[in-house]
Amino acid sequence: MRVLYVAYPLLTVSPDSAGGAEQVLWTLEREMAQRGVGTTVAASEGSSVTGEVFSTGDPCSTPDDFERRNREHQERVLELIDRRTNQGEAFDLIHDMSGSFWERAAQIQAPVLATLHLPRDFYSPRLFEEVAPNVSFNCVSATQAKSFAGLDTVAGNVNNGIDLDRFAFAPGLDSEGSHAAAARTGLLWLGRICPEKAPHLALEIAQRASIAITLAGQVYPFSYHRRYFDDEIAGRLSKMPEACFMASPSMEQKARLVRDAQAVLITSQVDETSSLVAMEAAASGTPVIAFARGALPEIVREGVTGFLAHGVDEAVQALQHLYEIESEACRQHARDYFSSASMADGYARLYARVLSPTTVPSCLG
Repeated sequence: MRVLYVAYPLLTVSPDSAGGAEQVLWTLEREMAQRGVGTTVAASEGSSVTGEVFSTGDPCSTPDDFERRNREHQERVLELIDRRTNQGEAFDLIHDMSGSFWERAAQIQAPVLATLHLPRDFYSPRLFEEVAPNVSFNCVSATQAKSFAGLDTVAGNVNNGIDLDRFAFAPGLDSEGSHAAAARTGLLWLGRICPEKAPHLALEIAQRASIAITLAGQVYPFSYHRRYFDDEIAGRLSKMPEACFMASPSMEQKARLVRDAQAVLITSQVDETSSLVAMEAAASGTPVIAFARGALPEIVREGVTGFLAHGVDEAVQALQHLYEIESEACRQHARDYFSSASMADGYARLYARVLSPTTVPSCLG
């Protein structure tokens, strides 16, 4: 069984990837490689995965270069597919995690499974008007799948998953998931620094509740992201002595931040299709307070792993009830629903469905 994973063209894929789609791809590819699937990941130079990396070029540092870089990325992927086919080592399946390679599917014979990471209204309607017959789609939550109802090329709904071991107990943690030497302190906001994620609202929540907060994340090289940081974040941080910013934390730093926080805030202003941050918090035994947008009500279990709020006022009020959340209940919920093994099981079933029943390899059952 040979699967080619196609990554987003701008970022690298590695254990420390900042982007959610890159994290999911890295986690899934590792699970599949460990199950005996021959995995190749087509990604930017500098990527690191369990199986084979096929470099499609250097990641670009400016958004103005995206169109050129995406064309380069796609052309090199097509060349790889053609070359492997001519060598008698054709890929059995192309799993597109890039968000756009599936538009070139008519140029190849292998089945293409495209995972849709974004809300439906983020995609141009024309993209789904003439889908190549070898393309199938996967949605990453039931909420997202509902928005794509009526699109008969949606083959399944496999939820995202995380590597639970990365957020498990570390030496020195007590039975409640806190460091024995110090209780959990402060709030945490973690993610991409941009208007739709709205970290400025997390700062407002922390300020109104008089609780320290850490903003941790990456400012992508898009001009409007940088303007947002300068206009909405930098000034607020300078006026809040109990707030700090950590740029592009490593995986080890991120895991520590999540484990040490009193609560993780998720203040998205769009209908999220999933939330790795909410899953990571649950795996760490840390409560989440999230705006009730998109799939977040699927991931945050009200009163068990955290609370859902409809705006800043409700989020501030929810902070007064953090004592009601039990760390072990959060971790058990993560084990039950968010494991990378469960995600891989779901994709194995979906791969088998997409492939001809007569050619399904034994590793997929």
